[in-house]
Amino acid sequence: MSDDSSTRNFALRDENGEEDSVFTGRYPRQAALKAARRLHPAPSEDEIDDRATLRLREHGTDKVHIYEGWAWKEEADEDSPDWIGDSVTKANVEKQGIKHLDE
Repeated sequence: MSDDSSTRNFALRDENGEEDSVFTGRYPRQAALKAARRLHPAPSEDEIDDRATLRLREHGTDKVHIYEGWAWKEEADEDSPDWIGDSVTKANVEKQGIKHLDE
């Protein structure tokens, strides 16, 4: 049985500091990967030419975790359930650092 008490919430911040989406995860990277999957995906992993900056503020703290993220489409595995469809969106992130809010 999983322990949900260690799950943390991270709010996605835009350039203006507005927070409109919340992603959960045990670690900031897990939440960043979930956020990156919502980016506009490249047609394949070899064709990635655009990366986005993802700023995730951990709820209850002044820490903002900064990641560079990107996404791409891949064919779904042959043994995937029918509801998944023919392709899936994959993502990756790279940590850029942590900033503290001055508020």
